[in-house]
Amino acid sequence: MTSQTLPTEAVGGDAAARQRWMRTLAAADPDTLAAVWEGWQPKPTVQAIRGPEAGLVMVRARIGGGGERFNLGEATVTRATVRLYGEPLAADTVGTCYVLGTDLEHARIAAIFDGLLADAGLRERVLAEVIEPLEQTRAELDQLRSAEARSTVVDFFSVAREHG
Repeated sequence: MTSQTLPTEAVGGDAAARQRWMRTLAAADPDTLAAVWEGWQPKPTVQAIRGPEAGLVMVRARIGGGGERFNLGEATVTRATVRLYGEPLAADTVGTCYVLGTDLEHARIAAIFDGLLADAGLRERVLAEVIEPLEQTRAELDQLRSAEARSTVVDFFSVAREHG
């Protein structure tokens, strides 16, 4: 049996790094992510372990941000878990992803890139060619939205009346 690297083991327990790339993959434009995967060479063999499958999760919140918890409502999510093996990987890896909505292919491709990031030999390439460009695109989009929102700001002021 071959050894297998799990994504959480891949970065030496650095949960923050994995959270960063998972947030980026889950929030990425599905068509952009699909185009990057289409051009990716060489591709490892991908085996589905779970899904992709859509379901519901309960979204919980806190009153006032720190008070009692309550169920806010349900959200549709899609999850996928894949095993990657063969060239160009040093060892078998597992990737997983949860995305909001019902885009099965988005979850599958994001899980594949998560698995590629679990391979120490490929991590820098995936960060440079996938994660960083997606983060840059997201930052530019956020700046554009922020500028559009600022352009609609209305300054309200009051005029003091003199009573005579």
